[in-house]
Amino acid sequence: MTDTPAMTDEARSEPPAGRMRRTGARAKAAAARLDRHPRLVLATKLARELLPGDSRFGDPLSTAGDRQSELLGRRLSELTAERPGVLREAGLSALQVWQGFAEVQGRGRGEQQLAIVFTDLVEFSRWALEAGDDAALELLRDVGEAIEPPVREHGGRVVKRLGDGMMAVFPQASDALDALVAGNNRLAQVDAPGYHPRMRAGMHVGRPRKLGGDYLGVDVNIAARMAEEASADEILVTDRALADLDEGTLKVRRKRFFRVKGVPSDVNAHSVSSR
Repeated sequence: MTDTPAMTDEARSEPPAGRMRRTGARAKAAAARLDRHPRLVLATKLARELLPGDSRFGDPLSTAGDRQSELLGRRLSELTAERPGVLREAGLSALQVWQGFAEVQGRGRGEQQLAIVFTDLVEFSRWALEAGDDAALELLRDVGEAIEPPVREHGGRVVKRLGDGMMAVFPQASDALDALVAGNNRLAQVDAPGYHPRMRAGMHVGRPRKLGGDYLGVDVNIAARMAEEASADEILVTDRALADLDEGTLKVRRKRFFRVKGVPSDVNAHSVSSR
């Protein structure tokens, strides 16, 4: 039988509560060292690559939405930003899987077909340079009040505001077109000293990848390019968007020689308006 080390007089005289505190402090320090162990952190990160969902879940882009998994992911990332470790990665892994399963069920990641819309104001930047920030901000408030309510009224959602424009998504192309027409009509009532806002818009139908509260992918880029190529008061749509509209109620004019960087060569653009 081996002899156990004899307790020192100091340890023997220490109250039990003190010994428990010291034991707890040692356990906490050991857990902290384990949590920050480089190899374990790396192994946890590599394991995330094998899990369902976005393996980079936790960055600002992937947690920009308002779903519960995104809110929790954003909060966890903020709280552990200065203390990366195994527990942080394990927590994000769980939220990654949660979000991944939610998206597989049809709430994102390219499973849902949407009409994607971009808008902006023609010559706004040039006017704003002379008018100043206060006048520009006041006009943008009025423009938002003109064009955003029709988005919601027609079942759409403003994904983000882009200075003098916006990106929105709709379940159907017809809803998107109705919202754009209504917004343009309301915009006619908005004015500012030395400037009358005129909107241009682009639309494409596709299955963009949802990441956090945003949408990414080729389909989004195509819709944005449509808006960039549109003229004042014009709505440019792709073939795919036009196929989901009732051409019998529209004036449709195909844009000839339409070739734009970032848009596949087989995509055509059509200018549409109500009859």
